[in-house]
Amino acid sequence: MLSFRLAYIFSYNLFQFCGHTWILANTIARYFTFGKDALADTFYSVGFVMSLCQLLSILELFHIADGIEKARLLPRFVQVMEKNILLIMLILLEEIQSKPVVCAQLFLWNILDLLRYPHELLCVMDTPSIAMLWIRYTLWIPLYILTVAIEGDINQLSRC
Repeated sequence: MLSFRLAYIFSYNLFQFCGHTWILANTIARYFTFGKDALADTFYSVGFVMSLCQLLSILELFHIADGIEKARLLPRFVQVMEKNILLIMLILLEEIQSKPVVCAQLFLWNILDLLRYPHELLCVMDTPSIAMLWIRYTLWIPLYILTVAIEGDINQLSRC
């Protein structure tokens, strides 16, 4: 029997997966089409969808608190708020939006989310994949370290 909670969490994860897939595909297509010129306006072309996906990620905190999703609240809270604060900073500081480091940040954020949401979708359907789990956490470690390093670069740019 399909419950409302199951349909909701499946729809949420599917929406996030589709949103991040669109952002990543748009970013890659723009780079292959325009080359390095695409780096300057990547945020302009994908910023709205990225902001929407990131704003909706706040719901994950409620999912954990309500017991719909099995995860620890504090680490997810830190991740969600860190991304949202940095995204707000990018929106407010327009001069930073055209920097190549912003394109790299968006690229890495979307790779990380595209490793996460398919796994979440499979878990919601009670068909978790060991291979997907292994890929998610094996690639997550170096990508997360790169993401944090780039976030530091963006913070340095905002101070200049």
